[in-house]
Amino acid sequence: MIVAAITIETPETVNTVLGFFSKGGLFMWPLLACSIVSVAIMILRGLALRRNNVMAPLIENEIERLTPGENPERLSRIVHHDGSSLARIARVALQYLRSPRSENVEAVQTRARHEMVRLEKGLIILEVIVGIAPLLGLIGAVSGLVHVFAQLGLSSGASDTRQISRGIAEALNATVFGLSIAVPTLIGFTYFSRKVEVMSVEMETLVVELINKCYYGRSSREFAPAKAATGSSMPISTPVA
Repeated sequence: MIVAAITIETPETVNTVLGFFSKGGLFMWPLLACSIVSVAIMILRGLALRRNNVMAPLIENEIERLTPGENPERLSRIVHHDGSSLARIARVALQYLRSPRSENVEAVQTRARHEMVRLEKGLIILEVIVGIAPLLGLIGAVSGLVHVFAQLGLSSGASDTRQISRGIAEALNATVFGLSIAVPTLIGFTYFSRKVEVMSVEMETLVVELINKCYYGRSSREFAPAKAATGSSMPISTPVA
């Protein structure tokens, strides 16, 4: 019974949607492309920005379990076989443990900026769609109104009120479609931008905690002999008379 009702109502719904789309004019096609791209990007970003893909729980637990001054050998093995953003940032921090703290922090910041670019991939397209979808809808509405009034100027006799109303309604279909694309895209863009911001702050906190624990008890003079030895071994050019 229910299946039969759905079967009967489905063609009417399809015809309504197709009629709404066909009456919107030429600008409905770029709006349709914007809607497809927006949905595809939001699905891909939703899969890519899952917390386990960005911040592996095993690495979080290991960083929190690590005691100050302890050898992070176990953490090094974990991040070596992990592909999350947190693992890549922590890997850089562990690779520069023999360098001064300032150089380590600088290397970690460079890698963190790179990971932020990867996490925000595609969000700029959502931002562009939020801006252009209402404008395309507005252009479609204006174009439709131009056609309506052009036909009225060519027609003879009294104008038909129903025809004017129908023409204006058809011209506004593009505006409705543009706004219906912009609103959910704006929600998706805001949600994913906020999610990236929150996870970046959490990753920064964890990596700072890792660096503090690894450099615990190490003085700034620890690297002075190494620097002196490196400086003495560098060739010094003598001036030629």
